[in-house]
Amino acid sequence: MSTTTDHPVIETSGLRKVYRTRMGRSIVAVDDLDLAVPAGGVHGFLGPNGSGKTTTIRLLLGLARPTRGEMRLFGEPVPRALPSVMQRVGAVVEEPKFVPTFTGRKNLQLLAGSAGIPYDAVDSALVQVGLEGRDRERYGGYSLGMRQRLAIAATLLKSPDLLILDEPTNGLDPAGIRDIRDMIRELGESGVTVLLSSHNLAEVQQVCHSVSIIGDGRLIASGRVDDLVGDNTLSVVRVWVADQAAAARHLQDAGYRVTPDGDHLDVEGAAHPEDVTRALAERGVFVRGLTPVRGDLESVFLELTQDATLGREPAASEAGGAA
Repeated sequence: MSTTTDHPVIETSGLRKVYRTRMGRSIVAVDDLDLAVPAGGVHGFLGPNGSGKTTTIRLLLGLARPTRGEMRLFGEPVPRALPSVMQRVGAVVEEPKFVPTFTGRKNLQLLAGSAGIPYDAVDSALVQVGLEGRDRERYGGYSLGMRQRLAIAATLLKSPDLLILDEPTNGLDPAGIRDIRDMIRELGESGVTVLLSSHNLAEVQQVCHSVSIIGDGRLIASGRVDDLVGDNTLSVVRVWVADQAAAARHLQDAGYRVTPDGDHLDVEGAAHPEDVTRALAERGVFVRGLTPVRGDLESVFLELTQDATLGREPAASEAGGAA
């Protein structure tokens, strides 16, 4: 298996999808989306529910037709080239149809046999998703997390170069989320390019090397997670003082934004934590505790999606063609 390519593994340009409702209303699901997913590692596809993530994936896989725009997988135009590139693509977008009374292994063997894939690929896929030892249990008795693992194993039978996962941890308990997250990280490290569609910010930040953030069907930001978050960007300085009212007043006079939060103050606008300490000490107020809070993907995401929504007109007024 090799992911060597001179092109992004996934690339869209001006991609647009408009749906028509029965009432004749136009819904813009994807709006001039320019997307580029580099080869290797885990790339997060991040956005609120209803932002166009699943629609984009369905377009890439030929499950829906675009209104306009261009799409490429491994540099090849799709949907025209889908028959030749799909052997390199695995995807879990909808709940797979497995036979409940068959074991996990038997279900995979049926899939392998129908696709002309050697049975030893089943052993390899089961190991990759951590189902060895549970593979001879009936699928009907699997937990939701185990079912998700088997679905991913089914896509790995053909050793894909690209794995597309749409909200793979939905409905899982914390232990199941951790297990799937660890598995996705290992797949990305093995050389597979993983496109992870999710609205779970903590999940994306923990496993993804790069990310594309969309809102209302449009690309808002894209790049390395560390670059978007900013390793050295100070988001908030959390301050504990005896007299919160006096401290807040002094800090606001110094130009900082101050928000009381229970037993402490959240101070925004400081380049360094010591700037807050100095501003208070100069007014005779001394801190009891101070903690710098670095920026995270959640704060970046909320700021970007809020800004995009504030500057956005309703999607229905932007429709420009039939689906």
